[in-house]
Amino acid sequence: MSFKSILLIFIGGGLGSIVRYYLSHLMNSYQLIKFNLGTLSVNVIGSFFIGLILGYVLKSQPENQNLISFAVIGFCGGFTTFSSFSYDNFLLLKQGDYLQFLIYAVGSLVVGLLAVAVGFLITKF
Repeated sequence: MSFKSILLIFIGGGLGSIVRYYLSHLMNSYQLIKFNLGTLSVNVIGSFFIGLILGYVLKSQPENQNLISFAVIGFCGGFTTFSSFSYDNFLLLKQGDYLQFLIYAVGSLVVGLLAVAVGFLITKF
């Protein structure tokens, strides 16, 4: 891995983390449900972006490792947050709210995978 790739990942990850913080904060201010809507939102949006970016790169620029380093590994890696997702699920289990846990955990996984697929499929047109 080159220094350029490391730098692109570093910059993308920092930017993704900042955007995640602000978007999560915004989404959580409209909390209508018990689980963390901010974490769910950034994970689904990030999954969609990963699908779009990978579909675009594979379709038009298969050798563009710089875009993958910056956007997918860096930005989306910093933007999405599995650790927060895990913590949110832990809190739901600790509170004994098993239905919300099930909805959040399974919903996040299914919707996240669908978002990657939709993002990827959009680039096919």
